[in-house]
Amino acid sequence: MTTITGSTTYFQKLITLPSKPRGCHLITSDILSQLPDLKSFRLGMANFFLQHTSAALTINENCDPDVRKDMEMMLNRLAPEDAPYKHTDEGSDDMPGHVKSSLFGVSLDIPVREGGLGLGYVLGTWQGIWLCEARNRGGSRKCLVTIHGIKA
Repeated sequence: MTTITGSTTYFQKLITLPSKPRGCHLITSDILSQLPDLKSFRLGMANFFLQHTSAALTINENCDPDVRKDMEMMLNRLAPEDAPYKHTDEGSDDMPGHVKSSLFGVSLDIPVREGGLGLGYVLGTWQGIWLCEARNRGGSRKCLVTIHGIKA
């Protein structure tokens, strides 16, 4: 058990994730490189909120890239482009994108410990943050990060 006393500080930043093709992408380092302020928190919670409806965030395998390929294969089986969707105004990949986004969700809560999220801190040895891009050309994605906690 860790007990740390002090006043709670809130920090919020809108970060931009680079454009990725459709699929599941490991983005832990993309996120951490845009959050140098994270290092100043000793204990807290970080919320990552993706401001999009056809992409998602999840935590999964960070080592073997085949896991991401297999996940994309399964997502395409669960939400195929050729299903008889009613919502087709934005292309054949749009409605499957909404389904895939809802399966994983658009937010993550990750504890912060000793200024980090990464290995040796909070995320497990084989865990990483994924962006699941559901559109063929989704473009860059905005993620609002809110950290609250006790600074070092």
